[in-house]
Amino acid sequence: MSDASSAPKRSRRASGRVTLADVARAAEVSPITVSRALRGERSVDKELVERVRKAVDELHYVPDPAARALASQRSTQVLVLVPLLSNNLFVDVLESIHRTLFPQGFQPLIGVTHYDTAEEELLLRTYLPMRPAGLLVTGFDRSEAARQLIARSGVPCVHMMEISKAPNVGCVGFSQAEAGAAITQLMLDKGYRRIAFAAAQLDPRVMQRAEGYRRALKNAGLYDPRLELLSPEPSSMALGGRLFEDVLAQHPDVDAVFFCNDDLAQGGLLAANRLGVPVPGRVAMAGFNDLAGSDQMVPPLTTVRTPRKQVGEAAAKMLLDMMRGETPKSYAVELTYELVVREST
Repeated sequence: MSDASSAPKRSRRASGRVTLADVARAAEVSPITVSRALRGERSVDKELVERVRKAVDELHYVPDPAARALASQRSTQVLVLVPLLSNNLFVDVLESIHRTLFPQGFQPLIGVTHYDTAEEELLLRTYLPMRPAGLLVTGFDRSEAARQLIARSGVPCVHMMEISKAPNVGCVGFSQAEAGAAITQLMLDKGYRRIAFAAAQLDPRVMQRAEGYRRALKNAGLYDPRLELLSPEPSSMALGGRLFEDVLAQHPDVDAVFFCNDDLAQGGLLAANRLGVPVPGRVAMAGFNDLAGSDQMVPPLTTVRTPRKQVGEAAAKMLLDMMRGETPKSYAVELTYELVVREST
């Protein structure tokens, strides 16, 4: 009979997969130290972190998220639901979320709703049973079933891009209506009187900007509902060009256009250049969100710079507090927007 003490130590599972315990033995630290080092916790001594990283590299260790969640009874995934990935606005939000959550040991799991409440509900039904550690959702427009799914899940949730006055509802955003009113008032202050509103997608945040537009013009006694061109189509430069042409054809006395998003406004500017319509000599233009390229248009586009990167960071930080069982300093974080005045007005 062979001596059990002389048998080689089994350092791996039957599957051959390198385990966290293997890394701990190689680094001569405890498994919990390995786990904390890999999560990036700052309390771990730098020398121990270096030993763990060296062992990880030598053993080609790949963490097993499922095993980690089972062992700790805690998921490291955060479900993030955004309307689109083709819109730079939400790409910037996601970038900030990742930069905030990942160093703390959490991984964003992205779901795209395509502005469809039914699709969002399906995403929630699919992913909430996996018990994510937290949930980041866009806005407050969703089905009652989706609201109930979130409420009954017990998963900490923060809403992005909009603000609610409801108690204990985590939210980070800014007033879309106030921003819409401010950019409209800017054009009024510059002397424009026949200001059209061109919008696409018509999601709740777009319609809140429309509310601000209406309020500013009504206060000035200049509101004309016929000057609203509202399209349910997805926002794009091509649609912006068509909406601009429609504005001129239907209302030749218009002297300014507020586009609900910069890609529409960029398309409007390109159409004006193609048609030989002077901007702002014949008609002024303004957009919303200060997307990439707006400062390079001819002429450069006046717009509203929205705090999308700050929204992602602040929402992720609030969610981190909630996932740790801590009460946020404030459940409603209202950020500021900025009017960026360029040559198009």
